Amino acid sequence: MKYTLRHYRPYIPFMLLIVGFLFGQAMCELALPGYMSDIINNGIVKHDLEHVKSMGKIMIAVSAGSMLCAIGGSFFAAWSAAGICRNIRKDLFRQVTSFSAAEMSRFSTASLITRSTNDVQMVQQTTTMMLRMAIFAPIMGIGAVYKAIHTSVSLSWTIGVALAVIICVMGIAFVAVLPKFKVLQSKLDRLNLIMKERLEGILVIRAFTTERQEEARFDYANMDLTRINIFVNRAMSFLMPALMFVMNAVSVLILWAGAHLIEADKLMIGDMLAYLQYAMHVIMSFLFVTAMFILLPRAMVSAQRIGEVLGTPLSIKDPENPVRPEEIRGEVEFRGVDFAYPSAEQNTLTDISFTARPGQTTAIIGSTGSGKSTMIQMIPRFYDVTAGQVLVDGCDVRQMAQSDLRSLIGYVPQKGNLFSGTIASNLRYGKDDASQEEMQEAARIAQALEFIDSREGGFDEPVSQGGVNVSGGQKQRLGIARALIRRPAVYIFDDSFSALDFSTDKALRAALREAAGDSTILIVAQRINTILDADQILVLDEGRIVGKGNHRQLMESCKVYQEIALSQLSEEELKRGYAG
Repeated sequence: MKYTLRHYRPYIPFMLLIVGFLFGQAMCELALPGYMSDIINNGIVKHDLEHVKSMGKIMIAVSAGSMLCAIGGSFFAAWSAAGICRNIRKDLFRQVTSFSAAEMSRFSTASLITRSTNDVQMVQQTTTMMLRMAIFAPIMGIGAVYKAIHTSVSLSWTIGVALAVIICVMGIAFVAVLPKFKVLQSKLDRLNLIMKERLEGILVIRAFTTERQEEARFDYANMDLTRINIFVNRAMSFLMPALMFVMNAVSVLILWAGAHLIEADKLMIGDMLAYLQYAMHVIMSFLFVTAMFILLPRAMVSAQRIGEVLGTPLSIKDPENPVRPEEIRGEVEFRGVDFAYPSAEQNTLTDISFTARPGQTTAIIGSTGSGKSTMIQMIPRFYDVTAGQVLVDGCDVRQMAQSDLRSLIGYVPQKGNLFSGTIASNLRYGKDDASQEEMQEAARIAQALEFIDSREGGFDEPVSQGGVNVSGGQKQRLGIARALIRRPAVYIFDDSFSALDFSTDKALRAALREAAGDSTILIVAQRINTILDADQILVLDEGRIVGKGNHRQLMESCKVYQEIALSQLSEEELKRGYAG
C-alpha cells in the first residue's frame, strides 16, 4: 500500500481544494430545506406571495452555488485521480522494464498486464469516488443530523431506525462479497494468461489440432470468472433495491409520525417536509459511506497487487558510485564465473574463465541446455554472476551503470523481436538519430538490403507488432542490422543466424568481420559451419568449458566438439575447412 499511497502526496493541495468545494456544496444543500420550510410556513400558509418570491430567488441562487461547487469538486476529483493513476502506470512501466529475469519469474506477463490496466483502473475509479463522496458524505451527514434535530427532536428516532436497518443490510453484503474480490482478480489473471498463450501459440495449436482442448481450457477459466462475477453482481443488485426500500419506508414513517405531530399542533408542515429532506440527506450520506466500504476493499486488493510490483526489490541495479573503463576497447573477460538460477539446487555454470579480445571472434557452442545463452547474457547484466567476475575493459560489469555498459554492446537475442512501426523505426532502436546512409549500410552488412528494397515502402515499410509480417530469416537480419547500426565495441549474437540459409550466413559473417574492425564479436551458435573461422571457440558441456581453441585445435583435442562437428558435417568437409 505504501508504494501507491506515495503517489497521492503531490495532489494534497488539490485535495484541500476539493474539500473546500464539497464543503460549499454541502452547506448550500443543507440550507435549501430551511428555505423551503420558511416558504411553506411563512409564505404559502400565510398567503404572502412576496415572501415566496424573495425566498424563491434565494433558493435559486443557493442551488446555482451548489451546482458550481459540485462541478468544481467533481472536476478536481477526476483530474487528481487520473493524474495519480497516470503516475502509478508510469512507475509500474519503469519498474517492470527494470526487472531482470529473476523478478520476471515472480509474475506472469498476463498478471503484469492486469495489474497495469485493470487494477490501476480500479484504483482510479475508487479514488475518484473517495475524493468526491468520502469527503462530501460525512460533511453532509453530520450537518443533516444537526439540522434535523434542531428542526424536530420528536422525529429523530426515525433516523435511528433507518440507520440500524441499513447497517444490517450493508453488513450482510460486506461479509458475503468482500472475500470474492481478491479471488476475482486472480481469476482475471488466469483468463488473461490463457488468452495470451493462445494468441502467441496459435500456429502450434493449429498444427497439432488442439483447438478444442484450448477452447475447453479457456471456457473453464471463463466460466470460473463468470461464476464469481455473477455472485458479486447478484449481491450488489440485491443491495440497491433493499436500500431504496428502506429509504422509501423511512419516508412513509416520517410522514406518518409527522402527520400525528401536525395534528397535535406540535409541528408545522414546512418543518416536517424540511425534516424529511434532512433525513434523506442523512440516509444518503450513510449509504455513500457504506458504499465506499464495499468499493474500498476491492481497490485495496488492487493497490496491494500494484504495490507488490512496485515494491519488488531489483536484483540487478546500478551501483551508488559507478565506474567507467579508462579506454573503450571491447575486451570481455570471465574470471571463475559460477551461476545458479534463483531457488536452483545446482549451478548452471561452473568455473567459466576466458577472454574475448578486440578484433577477434569468440564463438560458443555446446549441446542444448549447456548454458550458452545464460553465459552470454551475463555480459549486459541480464543476470548477475553467483561467484566470480565478468569484466568489460577491466571493469566489473556490476560496478558499471547499466546504461553505460549496454551502450558498449550490440546485442541480438536468440528470438528476434520487432516492434510495431516501420523498418526504419526498428533499426533506429539501435541508434535513434541514424541517417538513411547508416541504415542502408547496416542493412547491407546484415544481408537485409535486398529484401528491404524489394518492399514497396522500402525503409518506411510498415512492420506489424512482433514482426509477424516478415519471415523468421528477415526478422533475424533486421535484428542484426539494428545491432550493427550502433557500431558498438562488443557484438553479441545469441544464436542469431539459425534462421539464415548457409549462403546468407556465410555472406553475413564475411561482411560482419570486415565491418566490425577492432570490435569484439561473440557468437553463440548451434551450427558448426557458423563458427569454423572463429579465432576462439569455447565448448560448453553441462555448464563447464570442456574445450577452448580454434576449429583445428578442438578437432584434435576436444571429444565433445568432435561429436558435434561430425554430427553436422562429414569428415571430408571438416578437413577442407567447409564454411558454407
